[in-house]
Amino acid sequence: MPDSFQKTILSNGVRVISEHIPSVRSISVGVWIDAGSRDESDTESGMCHFIEHMVFKGTDKRRMHHIAQRMENVGGYLNAFTSKEYTCFYARSLDEHLPRALDTVIDLVHTPTFPEKEIEKEKDVIVEEMKMYEDTPDDRIFDHLDKALYPDSTMGRPIIGTEETVRSFSRDGLIGFLDRKYTESNTIIAIAGNVDHAKAVKLVEKFYSNPPKKVHQPQRNDISLYTPVSFSEKRPVQQAHLIVGTRAYDVHDPKRVALSVLNTILGGGMSSRLNQNIRERYGYCYNIYSFNNLHSDVGDFGVYMGTDASKVEHSVKLIFKEFDKLLKKSVTKTELDRAKSQAKGSIMLGLESMGSRMMRIGRQELYYQQYHSLDSILAMIEGVTLSDIVQVTEEILQPDRYSTLTIIPETTA
Repeated sequence: MPDSFQKTILSNGVRVISEHIPSVRSISVGVWIDAGSRDESDTESGMCHFIEHMVFKGTDKRRMHHIAQRMENVGGYLNAFTSKEYTCFYARSLDEHLPRALDTVIDLVHTPTFPEKEIEKEKDVIVEEMKMYEDTPDDRIFDHLDKALYPDSTMGRPIIGTEETVRSFSRDGLIGFLDRKYTESNTIIAIAGNVDHAKAVKLVEKFYSNPPKKVHQPQRNDISLYTPVSFSEKRPVQQAHLIVGTRAYDVHDPKRVALSVLNTILGGGMSSRLNQNIRERYGYCYNIYSFNNLHSDVGDFGVYMGTDASKVEHSVKLIFKEFDKLLKKSVTKTELDRAKSQAKGSIMLGLESMGSRMMRIGRQELYYQQYHSLDSILAMIEGVTLSDIVQVTEEILQPDRYSTLTIIPETTA
């Protein structure tokens, strides 16, 4: 383990991890909670996301406007996001403001007051957010994909929940969820930048002086079986939106690295096969790409594109034609080497941001409970062979594995 990365587990179970980058003058701090939308009951659907909003409405120490000003007054930034499996609250600032950043983010997570008036107002805000997604077809179609790939599973529900569940939330319900899920054993403090680890640990210990809550570990249900489906929806849109998608590898599967390289070859950038054929040769779209999502026990892979409604059927055939080319004839060593260089370059360029570094070490701790150095990650990519690509191609790119989902302009006959 390199000296730049350090990890300390406090007596109450909170994990503090840091990556020291002495060449910068900034820090990025994240409080990660090992709970996301898949950890909600049916009646709690959307609660993680709702809590993510509500913590900014006031804490034991600060009112709402004080929270908004807390980091901005020193040129910093404060935000949060919710995913299927975790929630992250984060701040960015100059390194000299580490105590302020830690105090602000930890206070948000562990002492929110959930004012009744703000709860009712925020329900309206989130319903409007739902409407925004309803009016954004390239977001909406991914919700359809989740539902298709993970039927009868909390993984298949929208992170934001439904209007019915959100309208039903109460202050007692929010507090109960917080007490069950936002425990010290479920909490990771990740810091990247010009940070002294020992100083950071002392600061965190000060903020966690109260006795620890009960230990909580996510008890996630097994993912149900998947059967490919075809789904089409008409909406008042100008462009058709198309996804073909399937189940793939989880975050622990060694083959995930080869799939990420294959993803680059197939739809990762302007030089990818999908872009060169469907966009450049046929002119069918402005935007087309492949994607690969990794979760703790499952993953998914697919292709998204936006095109004219009259071209949807042929576009699907062209996508599967690219799959077929890879199934019949593997990539060349030159193409593989180019994709590996592209993947490595993308990772290295991304790590110029302290926010990206903080996100990387936070996710590594959540999923692996250990640190993978940049060199080890690059070595894994470099180690991908032509035979690895062949194996992954044969397992993932079989057309009969794929669901096809479309959103079509409603004026189309």
